[in-house]
Amino acid sequence: MRVFVTGATGVLGTRLVERLADRGHDVYGLVRDDEGADRVESRGGIPRRGDVLDRRSLERAVPNVEVLVHAATSIPTATRPSEADWERNDRVRVDGIRNLVGVAGEGVDRVLFPSVVWVARQPDGSPFDESAKRSPDRTTRSAAAVEDFLRERRSAFGFEAAILRCGFFYAPDSAHTRQFGRSVLAGRLPILGRGLLGREDARLSFLHAEDAAHAFAEAIETEVGGLYHVVDDRPTTFAEFLTELADELGAPPPRRLPAWLARPVLGGETTALLTEPMPTTNDRFRDATGWEPAYPTYRDGLRQVVERWAEDGTLRETPEGYRWNEGRTAATA
Repeated sequence: MRVFVTGATGVLGTRLVERLADRGHDVYGLVRDDEGADRVESRGGIPRRGDVLDRRSLERAVPNVEVLVHAATSIPTATRPSEADWERNDRVRVDGIRNLVGVAGEGVDRVLFPSVVWVARQPDGSPFDESAKRSPDRTTRSAAAVEDFLRERRSAFGFEAAILRCGFFYAPDSAHTRQFGRSVLAGRLPILGRGLLGREDARLSFLHAEDAAHAFAEAIETEVGGLYHVVDDRPTTFAEFLTELADELGAPPPRRLPAWLARPVLGGETTALLTEPMPTTNDRFRDATGWEPAYPTYRDGLRQVVERWAEDGTLRETPEGYRWNEGRTAATA
């Protein structure tokens, strides 16, 4: 197949370009500079210059393809994101999909979008599936808007839409995962919990970025449409995730901190992401495609993350244990 991927140099996009190219597909990756072009080419893709926020550039960049994947985001990585940070992400997601479909929507068979499962987290914290009513907040508003746009426009343009709501991404080159690792080693990242003393933990749904790319490749090849949740096999708490990361790094167990104390520092959005439940399953997607995660639990995935950091020099081994190499930039696993 011929596939066009926005966000082709990101955590998901880079892996998807490589996976599809390895399977023999013609993969075009949207890039903005020479560094991005080199990255796409090194993964077997064909770079195309443009910007999702510049419709005229997309008219030149998007070739005749069968599948569009809108994986471009600008998710904030600041400890306390500003409104401007979130607005930038909104534009990349929402204006980006409008420009992309406006330029190429009539000529493609399918459009795929990586949404997030916590757009449908339930106010009472109960498990939910694809049929659950959404409850978007500031962090998920744009994901919900893209979901709505694709549902509204698929009939008018004649394409099938596949919305894959993913769990909380982690990977060796993910900015948030790297922030977690650096802070855990430094003893600066606490376990956030609800309640007066911070002892109440919420179950979250995670997903290794390699498994996300695998899921999109399977969705493309099996030609599924509709809405699916793509997460690993077992929801876990932030406490378990962070404690396991500390164990893998040989760092002391993180201390606990009530979410209400962290909120003034982290902001409401980040605090809610880590402390409000979002337990769901991959059952529907697995049944539809046969996909299975290579990292079925956070333990499997975090082991790979730390091994990769040790291999690429992100971690420096000393007699006292691992130290974070501040001069090392992220390398895709």
